[in-house]
Amino acid sequence: MKKVTVIVRTFNVDWVVDQTLVALYKQKDIDIELMIVDSGSTDKTLEIVSNYEHQFIAIEPGTYFPGKVLNQAVESAQTELIVFVNSDTVLLDPYALCKLIEPLKDTNTVASYGRQIIRPEADLWVKHDYERAFTKDGNQPNWMHYSLPIASMKKSIWKTQKFYTEAWGSEDTQWGVKIKEKGYNIAYVKDAIAMHSHNYTFKQLASRRRIEGEAEYFIYPKKSLSIFSTVLSFGASFLRESYYYISHNKGMGIPVLLINRMVYSWSFYRGFVYSSQLNNKTTYGNYQ
Repeated sequence: MKKVTVIVRTFNVDWVVDQTLVALYKQKDIDIELMIVDSGSTDKTLEIVSNYEHQFIAIEPGTYFPGKVLNQAVESAQTELIVFVNSDTVLLDPYALCKLIEPLKDTNTVASYGRQIIRPEADLWVKHDYERAFTKDGNQPNWMHYSLPIASMKKSIWKTQKFYTEAWGSEDTQWGVKIKEKGYNIAYVKDAIAMHSHNYTFKQLASRRRIEGEAEYFIYPKKSLSIFSTVLSFGASFLRESYYYISHNKGMGIPVLLINRMVYSWSFYRGFVYSSQLNNKTTYGNYQ
């Protein structure tokens, strides 16, 4: 039976964390050492997680920085195999983690990530986004590299490529890109299934996409992004999603979708330009 450290990052998730941990401890044929990394929860999160044996790392409120926190957690782990499960990710198969780590038996496969499916209340564009990002047939798009809500890695490889701290977001994507550049494989395990998704207000979507745009500059420093290419991306995205809405008899939602796609594309562009103008200086995801 393989022993793994499961890292769960928490912050005010009392609405879901018990579901996450119950599903985690229903996993079969795997020995779990749970590590909770909390960033200053003020709800009942810590009361709930106290019911489960775990190693605890406290992050000072207001100082959470994904790459730095992840590096600290992995450094503290006592096992070679590291598993990441987001605090709002519910494993849907009692063998999900066994399936997730199975590819790591191969010496050149150093990490893996599972298939995420949406929550029942997910917006239609989120549903389509997840269908494209986490395919049922296992044929992943070339823009998908690694995704931490359900993922694993070898600690010995992490020591050679730690999570970056140049920007606030997309630390999993950046790690995956760098690992592949070194010639290693990252496996997508379509049968390691978990439920995880988010609906966003326009404001939340803008913030998320600005952070992703900022990170994009650091991940692909040779990449250029113009207003023209942003408009083309917006157009392609809007047409693709409109067709999806119509095919699901949700054509009445297209006007809202139009605003969604505008926010989606423009905010990413803003983030990318913001980083590029600072000439590789750390921005920590702050925008005026």
